[in-house]
Amino acid sequence: MTNQLLRHLLLGLVCASSALDALPVSAVPMINDPKGFQNIEWGATLAERDGIAPAKTGSHISEYRSTAGPAIFAGAEMTSILLLSVDDQFARVTIRYQGEQTHAQVMKFLETQFGPLERIPGQMARGLNQQYNWRGPETEINVTYQANTERGFIFIDSRTLAPRFNDHITDSAE
Repeated sequence: MTNQLLRHLLLGLVCASSALDALPVSAVPMINDPKGFQNIEWGATLAERDGIAPAKTGSHISEYRSTAGPAIFAGAEMTSILLLSVDDQFARVTIRYQGEQTHAQVMKFLETQFGPLERIPGQMARGLNQQYNWRGPETEINVTYQANTERGFIFIDSRTLAPRFNDHITDSAE
């Protein structure tokens, strides 16, 4: 009888920890909405801009990279910075970076520019997968950091244009 009770308790703990791990992350209200990225406003046509070259073009979605040198964000060199447009309108930035020190620099920059994260007592600030969000009237910033591989991903989205990417994803995700 005690073995069965112990199994049920363990199963309950596993289910509870899985549920807690899957809870949505709430976004911090953004104090300084950039309304774009690096002086490029949401909705701008990227194809005609100097210093930006197409990396991959499609019928609705196109990716662009800077031709001006290394990918720099938050004062640090990033692995890559992609600017994405949907139907020729600038709608998203995808940034990849590597390293715990770079992650700390990125987080310090984002909190300085867009507002401090809400530190709730008992909230885990470290973990294998960390996620941070800021939401402004026109822009949303999502950071995901994988501590075990020290890889970080930043998505800076136009709140009105980025949802249109979903309109162009096929059922087979190709």
